[in-house]
Amino acid sequence: MDMTPPRPRRKRPLLTAILALGVLLLGSVFVYAVVPPPVTFLMASRAVEGEGLSRRWRSLDDISPRLVEAVIAAEDSTFCAHHGFDMKAIEQALKANARAEKRGSGRMRGGSTISQQTAKNVFLWPGRDWIRKGLEAGYTVLIETIWGKRRIMEVYLNVAEWGPGVYGAEAAARHWFDKGADELTPREAARLAAILPSPRRYNAGAPGPYVRRRASRIQAAMGTVRNDGLAACVLG
Repeated sequence: MDMTPPRPRRKRPLLTAILALGVLLLGSVFVYAVVPPPVTFLMASRAVEGEGLSRRWRSLDDISPRLVEAVIAAEDSTFCAHHGFDMKAIEQALKANARAEKRGSGRMRGGSTISQQTAKNVFLWPGRDWIRKGLEAGYTVLIETIWGKRRIMEVYLNVAEWGPGVYGAEAAARHWFDKGADELTPREAARLAAILPSPRRYNAGAPGPYVRRRASRIQAAMGTVRNDGLAACVLG
């Protein structure tokens, strides 16, 4: 009879750590489905740089529907139709970036949906590395599945950067127009959506020619969003 004592099971600290991290990440998605997310990595880093931090959480019911229409028109016209990713937009962005690289212009185009931007803003750090992009994709799938479109839009409008140290629709409306987010007119909503690609560069309150032109196009597109039901998953 073999009297050799059984060998102790080998511990797998790496696997345990990965599982614990997975539970933590998944848990945060569930928590933020009902609780406003705290300060994001971007907000913290900007504050450390001295830009300050102005942010006031507002429920979607307290934000003008015109702003919802404006950001869909400007940022993601298929928001209610896709499941987190707009493959056509991604393909177009890749082609445009390849052409820009050949010309040496250096100006890159993004194909991220509102869902992807929300996942990035809430859970991840700024940057373009592949690890962050992979995590962004995973979080996008999770929030699409767990949160749904209305919650994604609510969180997006509350964490988006709208100026140096200005985050969320309420702070943006106060900063640029001295009014609440629920009082935004179609023109003001279009201006806020117009500066989203570079909110620290452009001015929504006293816009220059580029922002005025872009806001005019967005305001016209807002009618299509409304008439074609492109915001029905949020406002319906």
